[in-house]
Amino acid sequence: MGDKVCVGAITGAFGVRGEVRVKSFCADPAAIGDYGPLSDADNRRAFTLTITRPVKGGFAVRLSGVKTKEEADALKGTRLYAARDALPALPDDEFYQADLVGLAVVDTGGVARGQVHAVLNHGAGDLLEVRRKGQSATTLVPFTKEIVPTVDLSSGQIVVDPPDGLFEGD
Repeated sequence: MGDKVCVGAITGAFGVRGEVRVKSFCADPAAIGDYGPLSDADNRRAFTLTITRPVKGGFAVRLSGVKTKEEADALKGTRLYAARDALPALPDDEFYQADLVGLAVVDTGGVARGQVHAVLNHGAGDLLEVRRKGQSATTLVPFTKEIVPTVDLSSGQIVVDPPDGLFEGD
């Protein structure tokens, strides 16, 4: 687990005065501005974020140090990270997505299935992208209590109870 958690991404410029459009990854999307200065992935830049208004797909945001449309355009695709200690503590049955990436995946019989490569959400719920053991292929596993009954961060593994055929070809 790193010392930073991705809480959003800049999806482009908004208007001509240096505002950007930000997609929030927070449970409460408007809380993205509550976690102190946000940084880019390399910690090269830090931004104080001020939400100016909600817009389709996120928020129009003013970032400190960004004054022109050209500066805002150059930030498109930048992921925004908050310090882990600035984020709220979570109950035992909740996780930051960043904490799941890299965990080993085993089935209920103890057979190693792979490793979590990414956590995705295309609108119908979270999916774990599992890179299969010894392969470059991935399998998308619905992140539900029925299919993923156990997440054990301390042991670094996730137990899955996959439906028939999910890991076909293993």
